[in-house]
Amino acid sequence: MAASEDSFSKRANLCSSLTNLSTLSISIRDDEFPFKKAQSPSPEAKSLKGKEKSPTPGPASPVAHESLEPPDLPLLSGAHWGQQEVDEDNDSTLGSDTESSTVSISSSILYYRNILGRTYHSDSVTDGEYWGPNDAKANEVLDIMHEAMVQLFDGKLYTSPLNEKEIENAIDIGTGTGVWAIDFADDHPNCNVIGTDISPIQPSWVPPNARFVIDDASTEWTYKEDYFDFIHIRWLTGSIKDWDALYKEAFRCAKPGAWIEQLDCDAELYCFDGTMPEKSAMAEWGRIWKEVGRKTGLEVNVVSSNTIEKGMKNAGFTNITSEDYYVPVTPWSDDDEKMKQLGLYQSVALTHDIEGFLVYFMTNCLEWTPKEIANYAAAVRREFRERKIHGVVKWRMVRAQKPLDA
Repeated sequence: MAASEDSFSKRANLCSSLTNLSTLSISIRDDEFPFKKAQSPSPEAKSLKGKEKSPTPGPASPVAHESLEPPDLPLLSGAHWGQQEVDEDNDSTLGSDTESSTVSISSSILYYRNILGRTYHSDSVTDGEYWGPNDAKANEVLDIMHEAMVQLFDGKLYTSPLNEKEIENAIDIGTGTGVWAIDFADDHPNCNVIGTDISPIQPSWVPPNARFVIDDASTEWTYKEDYFDFIHIRWLTGSIKDWDALYKEAFRCAKPGAWIEQLDCDAELYCFDGTMPEKSAMAEWGRIWKEVGRKTGLEVNVVSSNTIEKGMKNAGFTNITSEDYYVPVTPWSDDDEKMKQLGLYQSVALTHDIEGFLVYFMTNCLEWTPKEIANYAAAVRREFRERKIHGVVKWRMVRAQKPLDA
């Protein structure tokens, strides 16, 4: 059984709408901006247990490109943005707690938290500090970003060298709306696919070999040891406090020879051609998230900190390889049609629900007012529409393998 016709129709319409949007072309030379694939060096693929190496060599990685780090400036206060006169259509997703209707549902996992009209996961599932809303607007962003990430890899759902004939069990950690798990299950009908998340926002009509579990991946996993052939993780930036613990659980539950793959990004927005003013809203984005990380203990720049590779290696994985991708946040470049399209996807996703990225921590950690949040979000939208700033997000794909003799 495939996903529902409504689901496919919705995604088809989404792709069509993104493709047909008008864009503003800005020319730039290849040597001015490294948005094409760059690499990070990979450790030697040695087994950490026993003398044999892992059964399958990991994909090779070219030499890394040295990126320019943004200046480390102090965070502007919320009052700075609250005082701004912002000329923008009233499309903010912020509301008041009283504007959201509530429905009494017996299951405790549906008792969502409500902050400024946005809903978040239930406290009954986890006491962790996850910043992402789970309402319809936020879920649409997840679906848009899924399409963008699949397009980044030319239609591929993964990059690990899986044995297509032998893969039996796979898991998608932080599955969100479940679209990756559904697509993977459709492509691998003989593989049992599990998608886990802390919010029950997945569809009920799914392939027969797919199922969803409400579970907190940052706690002890309840799966058998040596069980999964493939572990997939994507876009959990700022979501996990103890990455080492997560990778150790993944290692325990992975079969010898199994692959783990993670695609993630820094919360920082980078710029390589001097078009991002130091006090712009886009430059402030990274400083906001760094302050959140400082106050919560969360690592918000998992790419630049090499958190993923270090954690996988410490857990026992080998054959660790990675590639970096500098993807535009708006379709400002005219040199690479693929990256221009990806910039369109990221721009649509971010401007569709900027508040969804901000409300949880900006109210709980930074103590910004609703007006300050709304004005800052409006400033970001304005800069995205203008496309004068050539900002990029730094994504990294990391693969690793559990040694055969583990």
